[in-house]
Amino acid sequence: MPLWIFRVSALIGCPFLMYAFIAQDAHSVFMGFLCGVILVMAEYFLSSIRFLSAMIGIFGALVGYMLYILMDYTVAHMTVPDIIEYWKQYHIIFAAVLTVMGGFLSIIRATELEGLAKKGRHIKIADMSALIDGRIVDLCETGFLGGTIVIPQFILEKLNSVAASKDPLQKAKGRRGLDIVTRLKELKSVPVKITSKAPEGETTPEKLVSLAGYFKGEIVTIDFNVNKEAAIDNIPVLNICDLTTALKPVVLPGENMSLFVMKEGKEKEQGIAYLDDGTMVVVEDGRKWIGKRAEVAVYSILQTSAGRMIFAKIKQD
Repeated sequence: MPLWIFRVSALIGCPFLMYAFIAQDAHSVFMGFLCGVILVMAEYFLSSIRFLSAMIGIFGALVGYMLYILMDYTVAHMTVPDIIEYWKQYHIIFAAVLTVMGGFLSIIRATELEGLAKKGRHIKIADMSALIDGRIVDLCETGFLGGTIVIPQFILEKLNSVAASKDPLQKAKGRRGLDIVTRLKELKSVPVKITSKAPEGETTPEKLVSLAGYFKGEIVTIDFNVNKEAAIDNIPVLNICDLTTALKPVVLPGENMSLFVMKEGKEKEQGIAYLDDGTMVVVEDGRKWIGKRAEVAVYSILQTSAGRMIFAKIKQD
């Protein structure tokens, strides 16, 4: 409410003051209204940026003004009358333009650096595989993935390149990755930043590891190659597939469950069923139960690099 009072007061008060104390004509009223609009825009702009951005903007404005002083010093020692005369007429405009431009460009740059000034484990660098996979959004929404999500510019460029591919599958993957980036930006619970920093390295995994090392952050991925590259340099990795495996329901030998047998297995009389998380269950003597729900008893569990496989038998009444 106080902000709206200030805005209304600026839009009404400035024209009134100009009319009362400067000149009683339409031109003064218009100039007063223009001043009020500038005040409201300045208030809105300053309230929408963070303290860090404001400080960077002030520093940029000072650099711009120092550039003006340097130019003024250079012109003062010139011997060309036309340039000196021109500078005397417009030097104030040059000072204002350079100062405002320096501050404005610095604030634009600050939006890339904001949240990344403090390096550490709170920074999570998302790679292309995690963006295409999409589960990173669910992890952020549920609060299991916190901190600041950082998306490198070279990853966005790669997604755009994949999205423009003639291969329908690659094109769909690229578009899905870009959609996930949009959804991440819309999240209010987790800040998302785009960094244009160009890391060292020839391959994408090397660039990701280099960037994570620079920010002292963690990599969010489902790519095994990124995992391998990060392990060499002791960079922490949050692998979504590892998390999914860790969260799979615990099934112990001897446990009974009810499963829907979907198809026949490779061996004779075998049937294949699936748990809710997609884990395959090989059901001995389950062929005759295909298309039906059966009570089974687990007798063995096999853990492989590709996932987990469960072996069960039809429970005898």
